[in-house]
Amino acid sequence: MGLKLRRAWSGTAAVVTLIVAATALYSDKGGGKPDRDRIPAATRKEIQSVELEIDHIEAESLNRARQTTLDRFQQITLLGKIIFYDQQLSVNRNESCSFCHMPETGFSGPVSAFNQTTVAYPGSVRTRFSARKPQSHTYSAFAPVLHYNPEQGDFVGGQFWDMRATGLRLESPLAEQAQGPPLDPVEMGLIDPGCMVYRMSQRPYRAMAEKVWGAQAFAVQWPENAREVCDRPGPAPGGNPLPLHLGAVDRGIAQTTFDQIAEAIAAFEESPEVTPFSAKYDSVTAGKAEFTPEEKAGYELFRSKATHCNECHRDGGPGEEPLFTDFTASNLGLPRNPGLPFYEESVPDKLGYTANANGLKYLDPGVGGFLAGPQNPNHEWAAMARSYLGKYKTPTLRNVDQRPRADFVKAYMHNGYLKSLKEVVHFYNTRDVLPACRAGDRGEKVTCWPAPENPDTMNRKQLGNLKLSDKQEDLLVAFLRTLTDGYPLPPK
Repeated sequence: MGLKLRRAWSGTAAVVTLIVAATALYSDKGGGKPDRDRIPAATRKEIQSVELEIDHIEAESLNRARQTTLDRFQQITLLGKIIFYDQQLSVNRNESCSFCHMPETGFSGPVSAFNQTTVAYPGSVRTRFSARKPQSHTYSAFAPVLHYNPEQGDFVGGQFWDMRATGLRLESPLAEQAQGPPLDPVEMGLIDPGCMVYRMSQRPYRAMAEKVWGAQAFAVQWPENAREVCDRPGPAPGGNPLPLHLGAVDRGIAQTTFDQIAEAIAAFEESPEVTPFSAKYDSVTAGKAEFTPEEKAGYELFRSKATHCNECHRDGGPGEEPLFTDFTASNLGLPRNPGLPFYEESVPDKLGYTANANGLKYLDPGVGGFLAGPQNPNHEWAAMARSYLGKYKTPTLRNVDQRPRADFVKAYMHNGYLKSLKEVVHFYNTRDVLPACRAGDRGEKVTCWPAPENPDTMNRKQLGNLKLSDKQEDLLVAFLRTLTDGYPLPPK
């Protein structure tokens, strides 16, 4: 344990140093330097690499769109893919949906240095960060429209960590999720949904979109100041949700096209390119491969009453596909992550926007915040808000270890506090056994855990004291790695 502890502290110290550098360089409190000059060198290099890959994928997709033999399925999914990779659809034309969701990481955060430090990714306005880590998009298409199941006594479905993309309006949580980041001030930052339609009307794939949706898709009389309005980052002054002045009919056309944009993105995310069921686990269940002894033992642990893992991360059953989630929400008792720059966004930035007026006092309310807020579409649900404070949607475990290289750091849980599958399993195993960490404790994540952020609604039944040995923790990790897509089958 002594050697493990020294290694853990050495890594932790490095992370803390990077966090301090990242948050200081991203702070908007002084210096007046361009945003790019505030990005740590290692992070900037990774960002450039990711952006080059995004441009390459977009160019390749646009070239494919010129083919005349695409069937209806190919047209819609390819259109969704092009939109997904188009950086021009953000306020500063520098951020696509894919910036936080790339294939080499299971369509989650693709910048190792961010995952290791800030966890949250900068928005199109590069000094703004959200309060949570990017979720994986793989297999998200299977989430049902959010509903309350009285027999389970639980909410099921929706998208985002807090389930706020209910799917109620478009009958697709995934499509409604796609409408969130373009209008979020800390993400793509557009000031009005019409601005995404306006920007797209000027893109080289407009004709393809009109072929799929009809000639009316962009038949909008844009105001003379449309470019000026759409180049201004949100939110709009005075809280106006629709600062782009459109007539009623033009607004209706723009909203319909905005919905179709979201549905096209969802179609891409539903496609086998994003959701392929090609992990080693799938090959084993199909009888085309075998687990190693360690993987097999880990799977048996995963399914055992000792761990309860598959109670929330369901591995299939009668009529079920093995999605490794039950689409409910839970509070695991995680500590807050002080490395999130969101805690520092407590004063107006240069554009007058304050992301987090509570500063260091901010507590992430999770699903409870959505249920208590204006986005809740069902007033009957509001009465349950308190019991869902600090709860977050259970993610799929598929592609939980997908990474482009062995030394690539992934962040885990809604706030990215945990940085490896070993840390995740160790937390589940020892949360209630190890003592509380003191400030600066070198044993953090190894021999102690900080206090939970939201203790009142914490899950106290299925985790915290699993009584697993160090070896058994490793066996669970070995199994989880079999859920990575792209497993190569041996030649026949």
